[in-house]
Amino acid sequence: MGNVNSRDLRVSSMSQDDVPESLRTAADSDRPRGILTPSDRDFLLGRKTDYTDHSKKQKRNRIRRRVRNAVLDFSILFEYMEERDRETVFDPDDEERDAYTQGITDMLAFLHLGTMGYHTPFKDMLSEGVGKAEQRLAGSNYRMVNVEFNVDPVGQIDVDEVVDKLENEEFAQLTDEELRAFVRLLTMSDDFSPTETRAEIKDRVDEFADRVTESTEARERAVEELTD
Repeated sequence: MGNVNSRDLRVSSMSQDDVPESLRTAADSDRPRGILTPSDRDFLLGRKTDYTDHSKKQKRNRIRRRVRNAVLDFSILFEYMEERDRETVFDPDDEERDAYTQGITDMLAFLHLGTMGYHTPFKDMLSEGVGKAEQRLAGSNYRMVNVEFNVDPVGQIDVDEVVDKLENEEFAQLTDEELRAFVRLLTMSDDFSPTETRAEIKDRVDEFADRVTESTEARERAVEELTD
């Protein structure tokens, strides 16, 4: 059996309502066109399948051209779009905020993946882009910043050591690598339930906030006593 593209597997079984929760807003059939037309979205999501091989090829060609031209459009948007318009673009309604954040994240992921092997490394373009934005904010070409971007794979972790830290409430001793790996392992467990976990954590948010407030007030009292 030949190699099977994972994207093809997702599309072949996707219906109008069979999309991940994170894509519900983006995949809404009634959403106005962006880079993609509603027809483009239906094509990529596999909602419309009555294409001949020739029409599929034409559709992919049109989408590629549109994406390429959208990339070029960002040079104009950066230089000439008014600040108030840019701020409005990045101020979505509350009900769309999560989907919008996901869209920005996936846009960065698309750029990172798409520029693999590109003649200019992604990290160099990212560094230059952030630098240009900082100069725009400062209104001066003398504004120079260092932008660090590294992709470090998460390796193996000592599960017993992580659990011991959690049991002893040694949270400050946990590394970012351990946290990411532990959460991923936790979600892979058959006993993990996102719905139950969400409800349980929400029940404890107020308690956690109260304790944070108490600790802040205790610190302020201690500082006052030391400085009197």
